[in-house]
Amino acid sequence: MIIPFRKMHGLGNDFVVLDARGAALPISPARAAAIADRRTGIGCDQFIVMEPGGAGADLFMRIRNPDGSEAGACGNATRCVASLAMDESGLDGATVRTVAGDLPSERLPDGTVRVDMGAPALGWQAVPLAREADTLHLPLAAAGVSDPAACSMGNPHATFFVPDLAALDIARIGPLLEHDPLFPDRANIGFVQVLAPDHLRLVVWERGAGLTLACGSGACAALVNAARRGLSAREATVSLPGGDLRIAWRDDGHVLMAGAVATAFTGMVDLDAFPA
Repeated sequence: MIIPFRKMHGLGNDFVVLDARGAALPISPARAAAIADRRTGIGCDQFIVMEPGGAGADLFMRIRNPDGSEAGACGNATRCVASLAMDESGLDGATVRTVAGDLPSERLPDGTVRVDMGAPALGWQAVPLAREADTLHLPLAAAGVSDPAACSMGNPHATFFVPDLAALDIARIGPLLEHDPLFPDRANIGFVQVLAPDHLRLVVWERGAGLTLACGSGACAALVNAARRGLSAREATVSLPGGDLRIAWRDDGHVLMAGAVATAFTGMVDLDAFPA
């Protein structure tokens, strides 16, 4: 089965995007993981399948991590997929449906795409945590970092605030924190250096993906948790290794994320070349 695909990215956070709106595709977790492999597949941070959206949505976006596990949200992928929907319709708005809810998106005058990621979930059961805890100050530490804040942006996030990102060995401590027993579904782990009330620097160890150049939901969680701690304003530029996102936590609770999207290339993939 040879089908077309797109390789897209938001600030280097890259995605293989398949279109299953016309007909279902045989994509198992194992097949998604094999295609996501950067040496023997196409390679990506997340594997995306566009499916029929149903009433009230332009499409449904199914998200898999490179290990094949399904994710509830991916802000940069949402912006990429929304841009495709807007290109098809000729409109400057689209709604992307995910397992975490509907995400309205729009193209801004400067060509960037902004998505409404909805309201963060701040309760310990919603993150989720394995036991009751204050999500503003989690009892969690590893190798020089401690006292993170947590929230869910459709997927679980823990955010550590540190004085110097360059001093951290994130590749070593990220996996330990992702798999800490406090997180029954594992967690995305963010490390933030506050540069100014309106400027945060962020590196994210993504659940199921590892270090990535950008993480949209992680940037949203970073801003929310920084504002909750009184470390930032409710709107800020979040600088990631791949570039900048503009995040705003509105008074109605919704979090908006804006940034650039791009198509790196298109091609054809033989699904039968990968394990079912």
